Amino acid sequence: MSSRPALRGAALLALALAVTSCSSDSGDDPAEGSSAGSSSTGAFPVTIGTAFGDVSVEEEPTRVVALGWGDAETALALGVQPVGASDWLQFGGEGVGPWAAGEYDEAPEIIDSLEPSYEAIAALQPDLILDTKSPATQDRYDKLSAIAPTVSQPEGADPYLTSSADQLQMIGEALGKSDEATALQQQVDQAFTDAAAANPEFAGTSVAVAAYSAEGFGAYVEGDARVDFMEQLGFALKPEIQALATDSFFVSVSEEQLPLLDAGLTVAFPIFVDAGQITGNPLWQAIPSVQAGHAVVLEDETLTSAFSIGTPQGIQYALDNAVPLFADALS
Repeated sequence: MSSRPALRGAALLALALAVTSCSSDSGDDPAEGSSAGSSSTGAFPVTIGTAFGDVSVEEEPTRVVALGWGDAETALALGVQPVGASDWLQFGGEGVGPWAAGEYDEAPEIIDSLEPSYEAIAALQPDLILDTKSPATQDRYDKLSAIAPTVSQPEGADPYLTSSADQLQMIGEALGKSDEATALQQQVDQAFTDAAAANPEFAGTSVAVAAYSAEGFGAYVEGDARVDFMEQLGFALKPEIQALATDSFFVSVSEEQLPLLDAGLTVAFPIFVDAGQITGNPLWQAIPSVQAGHAVVLEDETLTSAFSIGTPQGIQYALDNAVPLFADALS
């Protein structure tokens, strides 16, 4: 069983299984360690298009609250240290994965992810709220935007389905760091290109990306960061899985449907259960790709989190540590 708190499983389960502009100008100096970094003040004002309309950021933000899945790490990658942040994967401490350790000078105030305290957020006196990858409800947006300009998911994106590239671009624009975001995206893209070139067997190979929890098996569909990761390596999501997609990034797979997970490569990981509940399951063992050795169960929590979070730092960690496992499974 996972050694992390039960809340980690609750948050992940909620994400995996559920489908579900007024500025506050305090006039106070920003707290030490919360500087927005070295972005050019000449970049402002900026306007970012979102699912809830255009959002204007008049001046360089100095007190950023990052609430969306991966928003805090993305801001950190651009040199901005949020004063408040949500810890979706329950890392503890500063609320970021080990690949982003040491990027804060001062730990942020941790805000609950699924049910944030709007009073706690307001008390931080933010001048910008990032919520680019979240439940994305109108109620949540209205409450946040009453506190400070809030950058939500892009227009047309379903809850939690903001791509890593869109997330980086939107946050870069809001922070006045579009050039830095573009350069960072180029680095990420090049890392994928290099990994794909080093593993030509990935190209065109069908893939199924699955998870197992107390609710059973499920699979991820296009738009999810994990599927995006595999597709950028050259893999192709199995069409029969994509055919089940609705408006969620995750579809349930019953025991009778487990043969759907048979693919050129089958990747799976546990959500708040022991990995042995996957590998020891006779129905899992009966999947042809598993029998052939063309399957990978990501048992390490840190690697699973990196594979899932979709931030520049997490992506690089997953490329370094997951790609060799995929290559071994296909060798």
